[in-house]
Amino acid sequence: MTSLIEALQKKKKEILFIWIDRTLDSYVSSGFFKKSRDKFANPVGANIREGLSRIFELLIGDKDQKEMVKPLDQVIRIRAVQDFSPAQAVAPILELKWVVKQVFATDKATRPMLSEMDSFDCDVDRLALTAFDMYMNCREQLYKNRVRELKSGRYILTDSACASALIKKNQQEITRLH
Repeated sequence: MTSLIEALQKKKKEILFIWIDRTLDSYVSSGFFKKSRDKFANPVGANIREGLSRIFELLIGDKDQKEMVKPLDQVIRIRAVQDFSPAQAVAPILELKWVVKQVFATDKATRPMLSEMDSFDCDVDRLALTAFDMYMNCREQLYKNRVRELKSGRYILTDSACASALIKKNQQEITRLH
């Protein structure tokens, strides 16, 4: 009889394809992220693929939490700077459980292993909690940077038009007032 880990390794390619596909579907430009495999033309898609693949490998291999930090950060940091709610940002991690269950349910050989998924599910849940902490830390860092920009006046450089456009606009306002 095959162990759960052996079954997960055997179904790895199928699980990763579905998991990555569903994660990339959560983006507005999902078609581009799915098609382009060029790391430079499509850094979001490439990092999502690489990060989720590494996370899965670590989940089914030696589960050293410290090793999971880097690939998890690779995925969550991208989602933290985009327009995702905390739940939407972390959802792909939890969705792995659904993907595995769907893949296992379609195969007679792995269907009986669905009842053995508790330990795997628990590992994924812990990973999702770590992802949530990462997301919140990233968002906090973004807000702190934004406050610093506002306090320093640098927001003028980042949130407004170019300097020549501002001068022209100010001149037009002065001319209009006189």
